[in-house]
Amino acid sequence: MAKFKVTSSEATHDSLEPMRTQFPKGSVIFAEGDLGLAMYVIETGEVEIRKHLGGAERVLATLSKGDFFGEMCMLEEDTPRSATAYAVNDVTAVMIDQSAFTFILKHNPEIAIRMMRKLAIRLQQTTDLLEEAVGHKVDIEESGVNKERVSVPDPSARLVEITTGITFPLSEGKETTVGRIDPVTGIHPDVDLTPVDGKRSISRRHARLRREEGDTFSVIEDVGTMNGTFVNGVRLVAGRAAPVEAGDTVVFGTIQCRFEINGD
Repeated sequence: MAKFKVTSSEATHDSLEPMRTQFPKGSVIFAEGDLGLAMYVIETGEVEIRKHLGGAERVLATLSKGDFFGEMCMLEEDTPRSATAYAVNDVTAVMIDQSAFTFILKHNPEIAIRMMRKLAIRLQQTTDLLEEAVGHKVDIEESGVNKERVSVPDPSARLVEITTGITFPLSEGKETTVGRIDPVTGIHPDVDLTPVDGKRSISRRHARLRREEGDTFSVIEDVGTMNGTFVNGVRLVAGRAAPVEAGDTVVFGTIQCRFEINGD
């Protein structure tokens, strides 16, 4: 099991103290299906990762000091928990939100490598379980998992690149991803700013524009974005939603855009 050593300066941004939290013996830290908002690093105690399989709850892993869990929500916001985390005994853990996670990655890239190794192991274990269930080898490349998501443009809301005047419609769904196409992973953002990003200042998955209640909008910088996102000159904190209104200037890396909505 990978260990994730976190010092006080790495655990949070702006030199704040780590967000330590206590979980008494027998408590559920989070349940399968819950919305993931933070990951955890164990300082003391043990945590069991449990999942319902075949009508019964199985223990997938027992974690101890230095182990991390709940990290999937750092990579994909609004992702339901895939398993339950249960405190075997009294547990003290450092809770890390997306903004703190971005700070950690920028100051200690080795952590990202450790996480990728863990996720690779988890993928192989999942593939093994799937092959055991279906009784034959599974080709992930042919499974449809990596098919490009097709978004439907919404012409009523858009980003307009200020220098060229090129219009980029938002998608009609709740969220619109903004970035550059990634030929390695095959990930296509809803708004691909590649044509106006000659300096490659934008991350592959840079930010998201989210439609809130009442047809208002917010912009969220994604974890790992290198060159920042700004609304009217104010830099955003990764993972934290900031409101955006018609006429606001939104800068992704070095690309300046104007946010527009029909009727405003």
